[in-house]
Amino acid sequence: MKQMELESLLNDMSLEEKIGQMLQITGDFFSEDSAVVTGPEQKIPITKEYSSLAGSVLGVMGAGNLKRIQKKFMKQHPHHIPLLFMLDIVNGYKTIYPIPLAQGAMFEPELSRRCARMAAEEGSAAGIHVTFSPMADLVRDARWGRVMESTGEDVYLNCLYAEAMTKGYQGNLKDPDTMGACIKHIAGYGAAEGGREYNTAEISEHTFREFYLPAYESAVRAGSVMAMTAFNTVNGIPATIHKQLMRQILRKEMGFEGVLISDYSAISETVMHGVSEDSKDAALRALQSGVDIDMMSGAYPAYLKELVEDGRIEESFINESTLRVLELKNKLGLFENPYRGADEERERKEFLSKEHRTLARTAASRSFVLLKNENQILPLQKGIKTAFIGPYTDCQEIMGSWSFAGDTKDVVTIKEAALQVMEKGQAVYCQGSQILPNETKLVGFDGFCNPKLSEVKLQEMKQEAVEAAKWAEVVVMTVGEHYLQSGEAASRGEIEIPEIQKELLDLVYSVNPNIVAVIFNGRPLDLKHIVKRAKAVLEVWMPGTEGGHAILDVLTGKYNPSGKLPMSFPYAVGQVPVHYDHYQTGRPYTKESKERYLSKYLDMPNDPLYPFGYGLSYTQFLISPVVLEQEVMKEKQTIRVSVTVENIGSIYGEEVVQLYVRDIKASIARPVKQLKGFQKIFLEPGENREVVFELTQEMLSFSNGDGIRRCEPGEFEIYIGNSSDTKNKAVLTKE
Repeated sequence: MKQMELESLLNDMSLEEKIGQMLQITGDFFSEDSAVVTGPEQKIPITKEYSSLAGSVLGVMGAGNLKRIQKKFMKQHPHHIPLLFMLDIVNGYKTIYPIPLAQGAMFEPELSRRCARMAAEEGSAAGIHVTFSPMADLVRDARWGRVMESTGEDVYLNCLYAEAMTKGYQGNLKDPDTMGACIKHIAGYGAAEGGREYNTAEISEHTFREFYLPAYESAVRAGSVMAMTAFNTVNGIPATIHKQLMRQILRKEMGFEGVLISDYSAISETVMHGVSEDSKDAALRALQSGVDIDMMSGAYPAYLKELVEDGRIEESFINESTLRVLELKNKLGLFENPYRGADEERERKEFLSKEHRTLARTAASRSFVLLKNENQILPLQKGIKTAFIGPYTDCQEIMGSWSFAGDTKDVVTIKEAALQVMEKGQAVYCQGSQILPNETKLVGFDGFCNPKLSEVKLQEMKQEAVEAAKWAEVVVMTVGEHYLQSGEAASRGEIEIPEIQKELLDLVYSVNPNIVAVIFNGRPLDLKHIVKRAKAVLEVWMPGTEGGHAILDVLTGKYNPSGKLPMSFPYAVGQVPVHYDHYQTGRPYTKESKERYLSKYLDMPNDPLYPFGYGLSYTQFLISPVVLEQEVMKEKQTIRVSVTVENIGSIYGEEVVQLYVRDIKASIARPVKQLKGFQKIFLEPGENREVVFELTQEMLSFSNGDGIRRCEPGEFEIYIGNSSDTKNKAVLTKE
């Protein structure tokens, strides 16, 4: 449909119809059996009249189901305008690849783009038009459950992934096997105080612009067709009714031209913030701020017509938002084909195809991070007697909490994978304990209750584990948090593995200290208890459908791990938020310091247990001193910076070579290090390669609070190494 036709359609619509386009409802308005609802249970003032005029639907899936809903809806709609179908497709649809935090550990945005493309192929076949992804929120607090949906603590890495995922989902939107992307959450949602979901976020203007906004802007520049507001406040104003944030920063400064949608019931929740007087006032403020779609608060259909008729807001505001919604539907080709993409035959072809499973397996194996490998206990030697012990040994719940369409029956477990590759009689398998203690209930997860086992059964499980450990030469302990312990509304004040699993680990350790710990989780955990007992620690996150195969690929050495931490793992929860790109204090503490009056803890180190960018390999790499093409950078000049990397081990391997910059003296305080580039290289044993980075003035620049980026003259430390903890540096002077 041409723009003139869209505008003609808009002019012919009634006010109620326009407001209807600005309403998103859940699928249970159409079919209770096929709906996924992710917001709070509440009575929402959405009348039958407005639900029949709604512009979009959240949480329904399946080609046949969506075509049925679309056909019935369009038939009764006054202008036969099709619905937009949206769903949280965060790390795959039917084929589930690793959670986003794990993808960050790949340090391969291009591989993440391919995963998003795969998700779009499957999701679009099921009739989905828009996914609520990528989540571009910067995260520094491991207590926050939604760190699993982010790609970590670093602004540069987040920017690359936000761009890659957006392009992966959207491709060429004219193609029916693509989906629109929706950036979330604008803005600063990852800075929730105390790591507590839906909480206030207090961020300085400088930190907001320098660290939190860039990844959103990266997705905007990649062409994201939608954006979602955040629940938190920004400078005391709820983001959903923050006019400066949405109209000035998002639309004018970043250039966003797409549809802005509220988060679930977020418009009315601004009343609870104590800023909007009531839901009517909230609707007025949200519309004035440019929020185009009200997701399930009911404030728009309840009050916008009245606000226009009372003269409190001009109808032009509604026309503006409605037109953007219609333009998105047009961009997706829904006026020509309202059943865009939905195809039962494509579902059969795309879902869990060999190609998609292969990609999921590759992504999973490349996301794993080897944190410890004492005495080179890994990879497992061929024929070595191995006991796989732990609640994740034969567990299929390893997809992550946002894998709504995924089915656990399609997941490959560690045991299933091991049976395919281990020699007969080489391995034994036992659970040892449950993931969570007996009858554990998680608040807010209705219907979830850990199975109750008798004391006799629990003791039998422990005894089986002890006997297996005594028999084995190596024990692979599969432990971690429950998949529902991370994700939305899953903040945790304690971030260790459950006590029942720590007890099992201690029991096994008492009879066999040759332990390889395989850790499942959706956030950085406090791993001290595990690290003290295990000779090797392999972080596998929530790896998805092909998790079992990928884990065995790494344990057996078929693939040499290359992942790096996208988020620091704390020494203790008392450190968080802890991140590598912190500011220097006036009284900095070092490990060599003996003074009292320095910035430090009395009972723990300042440094995390494992820093951002850290990850081991089965081989060893030697990185040469940093070489600057020249030591002085003139105005508008680019300088080549290089190191030589050599594989000094006995097997092939991949290393992520990381470039960091520090501004030694600036007009405002600068981080002690900031990632500015990285390259993942493959080297055979004995092979070496020069790795060159092009250092630009943009990489040395920063925003000093006035919104303008500048590169100030002075000295800069240029680091190149294999983690943020590297000390390998050279000094550059910028004239």
